[in-house]
Amino acid sequence: MKFLDQAKIYVRSGDGGDGVVAFRREKYIEYGGPDGGNGGRGGDVIFRAVPSLNTLIDFRYTQHFRARKGGNGAGSDRTGAAASDVLIDVPVGTQIFAEDRETLLADLDEAGKEILLCRGGDGGLGNANFKSSTNRAPRRADKGWPGEERWVWLRLKLIADIGLVGLPNAGKSTLLSVASRARPKIADYPFTTLHPQLGVVRLNATEEFVIADIPGLIEGASNGAGLGDRFLGHVERCASLVHLIDGTESQIVRHWRLIRHELEAYDPILAQKPEIIVLNKCDALTAQQKSAKRRALEKASGSPVMTLSGVTHEGLPEVLRALQDRVNLARTK
Repeated sequence: MKFLDQAKIYVRSGDGGDGVVAFRREKYIEYGGPDGGNGGRGGDVIFRAVPSLNTLIDFRYTQHFRARKGGNGAGSDRTGAAASDVLIDVPVGTQIFAEDRETLLADLDEAGKEILLCRGGDGGLGNANFKSSTNRAPRRADKGWPGEERWVWLRLKLIADIGLVGLPNAGKSTLLSVASRARPKIADYPFTTLHPQLGVVRLNATEEFVIADIPGLIEGASNGAGLGDRFLGHVERCASLVHLIDGTESQIVRHWRLIRHELEAYDPILAQKPEIIVLNKCDALTAQQKSAKRRALEKASGSPVMTLSGVTHEGLPEVLRALQDRVNLARTK
């Protein structure tokens, strides 16, 4: 299944059914009277978040959703049938934006959450509603009210507790594979991760969290370089970020500042999230090199730096414990 995290679709609720003009025609009843029924309600358009979906790929092939019109009224004061609603299932974490792509209409961030986006039109009144002592045979009936229509943008932001950020080949996919049962693509060339991956990390029977791996950022990603920075939207909901840095590189401080700059350019609020800096690939470093690079990063960032080897699992329990503590703290808040 291909991953798609945004789509533009057209939705329209149903028109209300028309009221009718009708009169009683019964034997042995000397005077009839108006008995035209009302029209039925048009169908609504409802969005629902379901946990069984994790992509918007279905909306690439189906882009128009229309609810049916309500049934027309009939004689004998019969009301037209209400049309059925159109229920659109989307992944948990889907945001619905207006056509301008800026106005947020709904945020379906919980499983089972629903939003009525377009309300169906009310049915028109039949002539039985207009009879009075001075107008005993009204010939007026109203048309049904029109439904609502709009183009909307769907944007998927995955629900994860921890987000992995860093340059390509920093070891994010390797960390995801050794910490969870996820099996992302791992290779010795850049941009092996082309779309976000999720993994569930279980420390014990009672503690677990969801970790998200996104494509690597490069210098100028905020201006469209590489794969761009749009995938950062998938870590906006995370409680904390893990900034992985390749310890075998010579300019680790510059690389840390580069990623920080791209986070700031995307969204200053995202850049303010708690961050755990991890010096990765330490199995390829001597003890002296590891200590020197760790001190350089701590001096530049003003934060403690953890060390890790995704290959030998050195430092992995400590990193996962620190992440679980961050998640526990965020959940209590």
